[in-house]
Amino acid sequence: MRKAFLEPTADQTFEVVGDGPYNFVQVLERSRRMQESGDVEGACNERFQAFQRLAALIPEDEEVNLEWSHRNSRAALELIRASAIDHFLINDFEMSAALLELLLELDPEDHLEGSELLAFDYLAMDEQELFDEVINDVSDKAASREVLLLWSAYRRDGSLPEGELKRFRTRFAPYFAEFTADSHPADAAYLQDIESEHPSLAAQARELWLQTENLWVLWPGFIEALKARRVEA
Repeated sequence: MRKAFLEPTADQTFEVVGDGPYNFVQVLERSRRMQESGDVEGACNERFQAFQRLAALIPEDEEVNLEWSHRNSRAALELIRASAIDHFLINDFEMSAALLELLLELDPEDHLEGSELLAFDYLAMDEQELFDEVINDVSDKAASREVLLLWSAYRRDGSLPEGELKRFRTRFAPYFAEFTADSHPADAAYLQDIESEHPSLAAQARELWLQTENLWVLWPGFIEALKARRVEA
């Protein structure tokens, strides 16, 4: 009996069926417990190995869309995204992008909004053409899109486009304030706010900063350019 296989559905999608290491619901939960207990490296390894097992199940010459409503298939997709985040945070942008590209192949509807992180990966790799292809899949209601557009322009020609800058400063004021602040503490007040049922925009802005802080350590010039414009009305 096979330990794992892809079960076709009537909707022309596939469900990942399997036990043990292919029970991705259990693997995902185990990785979360490991991370919460402080075993971050172990959790990262758990997620990446789960991705490797899943990837081995996917035929190279066939389009496979996983069924989002199926628990094990959804957990498999969540593990791919989580591993992409793991690699992003250690500045392995190429592997992070590869994981996200697979995620979008398996889930073209992008339920987990992998396009956003993929756009950051592409800019970090200075893949502007690939960035141009994916940025349209990032919601124009998301502050992250404005950060991406501003950073893309800055990476291209070293300047901030006035229209995007004005939009960022006015429509996403708490995010502009956060990205031009001198400190970004993940203190008790922030944690209480972001973990609440309705986190404030200020807390959400700090969350985006903290999620992308590794980029600004590598490319501080972009943040300095933003800060230079914070005194304007």
